[in-house]
Amino acid sequence: GEYDAAHMLAPMPVAMSLGVGVAQPIPWAVAAIENINGQAITLANKHKDKRNPKDWKGFRFAVPFDFSMHNYLLRHYLAEAGLDPDRDVQIRAVPPPEMVANLRADNIDGFLGPDPFNQRAVFDGIGFIHLLTRELWDGHPCCAFAVPRSMLTEAPNTFAALLRAIIDATAFAQKPENRREVAAAISAQNYLNQPETVVTQVLTGTYADGLGQVQRVPDRIGFAPFPWPSMAMWILTQMKRWGQVQRDLDYAQVAQQV
Repeated sequence: GEYDAAHMLAPMPVAMSLGVGVAQPIPWAVAAIENINGQAITLANKHKDKRNPKDWKGFRFAVPFDFSMHNYLLRHYLAEAGLDPDRDVQIRAVPPPEMVANLRADNIDGFLGPDPFNQRAVFDGIGFIHLLTRELWDGHPCCAFAVPRSMLTEAPNTFAALLRAIIDATAFAQKPENRREVAAAISAQNYLNQPETVVTQVLTGTYADGLGQVQRVPDRIGFAPFPWPSMAMWILTQMKRWGQVQRDLDYAQVAQQV
């Protein structure tokens, strides 16, 4: 109850609505998706000759949280390569702003994290971008604008104003001609606190990959606010797959509710 609304990892409101990882279930609603794509797998420079995930046994990876798209996408990618994410590698939760420092200190071999921290590792000369997560699922959700369902009835005008502001912002940020202006606005110390060139490379999709190439991927990150129920259904299948949820669920019903 300390906050009325939050920008949070998209799986979190799903988990909280089910009572997974919290003291008791609280119904939450995902009102909008804050961004799609915009993540990557970044590896330390010493692994430039280990581009095949089959060679990653024993690697230590960071993700932002157990209930994150990053965790599920990394697990999916590792499993596709024949690795057991719970036995063959270590996956630990690390706040995204600390991922680059942990890579530099050799505490981790890589991370699946949100931008701009993938690009910051390249900028600092300590890592390279192995792949963008859009290659795993183009249009996947990342963060969400979420509220307790009670807010919809208790403070409908405030909720509607917040939602309008986010939809306006995503519409503005989605236009390629506005990306540099957005980068300049959010790079500042009181927001991302990152070099403007790092954020610009992410938002424009013209970036150095740390492997000696300049890539041009205009949809490296996108802003499409509609919260598709299919997104929640995929999240639920991963919660079930990796043992976060034990009981049987009606995926479609939960997805519609959240």
